[in-house]
Amino acid sequence: MGQSASRDPQGKPAGRARGPDRPLRRGWTTGACATAALKAALTGLWSGQMPDRIGIRLPRGEEPVFELAEARLGEGWAEAAVIKDAGDDPDVTHGALIRTRVIPGGTGIRFTAGQGVGTITRPGLPLPPGEAAINPVPRQMMEEVLRDLAAAHGKALDAEIIVSIPGGEALAQKTWNPRLGILGGLSVLGTTGIVRPFSCAAWIASIHRGVDVARAEGLTHVAGCTGATSERVVQALHGLPDHGMLDMGDFAGGLLKYLSAQPVAHVTIGGGVGKLTKLGQGAADLHSGRSQVDFSALAQGLGRPEVADMRTALEVLETLGTDFGAHVAELALAEVRRRLPGEVSADVVVIDRAGKIVGRAW
Repeated sequence: MGQSASRDPQGKPAGRARGPDRPLRRGWTTGACATAALKAALTGLWSGQMPDRIGIRLPRGEEPVFELAEARLGEGWAEAAVIKDAGDDPDVTHGALIRTRVIPGGTGIRFTAGQGVGTITRPGLPLPPGEAAINPVPRQMMEEVLRDLAAAHGKALDAEIIVSIPGGEALAQKTWNPRLGILGGLSVLGTTGIVRPFSCAAWIASIHRGVDVARAEGLTHVAGCTGATSERVVQALHGLPDHGMLDMGDFAGGLLKYLSAQPVAHVTIGGGVGKLTKLGQGAADLHSGRSQVDFSALAQGLGRPEVADMRTALEVLETLGTDFGAHVAELALAEVRRRLPGEVSADVVVIDRAGKIVGRAW
C-alpha cells in the first residue's frame, strides 16, 4: 500500500511540527513529485479522466501516492501539479508546487525547464550546458512512466515534458545553484525519490558537484569554508571566483575525501577557531553535536596546563591570542595534508567571530 503525501486544509504539506517522541517524517523529492504530476497528466490526457490521486513506483520499490493540487487538460496537452512534502527535513522546496506539463508529439523525449526550473550553464554537472536542470534519475523515472503509459494506451513515446516550480527562481537563491552555474531556478533532484530528514547526503552531493564544476572550468585553486564569514574572508584574501568557493560547512572530511579522488592543484580551508581546532584534532564532521574539542590534548600540545580547564576554543583564543590561532592553523594544515594526495598543496585560514584572521599556515 502506498503512503500518501499529507496536506493541511490549506493544501500545504502537514506534519512539520512534531512531539519529542515522534520519529522524523520522511518526504518526497522534487523528482518524485514531478514524476507523479507527469503520470497524472498522461493518465488524464490518454484516458480522458484526470485522477484526484496518483501512485508511482520509486527506484527502490516504494510506492507513494500523491494528491493532485492542480489538473488541466488542453488541446493536445495536459498538466498536473502536486505540493512537495519534504517531511521533517528543512528543505527550501517544502510546500512548493511542482507542475509537469506533457505535450505528445515531435521526435523523442525532450525535457524543458519551465518557470522556476534552472538551466545548466557550466560544464562539470551530470548534464551538459544548455540542458534543463532535471537530473538523470528524475528523467529516468519520468521516461519509465511515459513508456509504461504509452504502451498501455498504444501511443508513441515522442513527447515534450515541461517541469515548472512557481517561485523557484527566488528559492534557488537560497541554494548552491547560482554558484554551480544553474541559472533561472531550482534543480529537479532525487536519486531514490525519498527525502530523509536532516540527511548529510544532499550537502555532500552539492560539495561534489562544486568540485566537479571547478575542475571542468579549469580552476587550480578552490576553497572550502565552515561558514559565510570565513568564506567572505578567504575569497577576499585569495581573489577566488564564486565557483571556486565550495560549500564545505561542517563536512570537511567529505570535501577532502572527494578532493583526494578528484584533485585540484591548491586547496584553502577556512573557518572559525573552534571548528578548525576540531579539524586539527582529526574530526571529519565539525558540527557541534558530532565532534568536540579535546582541551586536554590542546593543553598538552600548547604546554599550557590551564587550557585543560577551559570550555571553548574562543576562551583559549582570548587567553593566548594569535599564538593559539597559529597553533590551530598548523594543526589543521597537518590534518588537511594527511587527507590529501601529495600533489595537492594547501593552506589554512583561521578567523575569530568578528572575521579577523588570527592564524594562517601554508
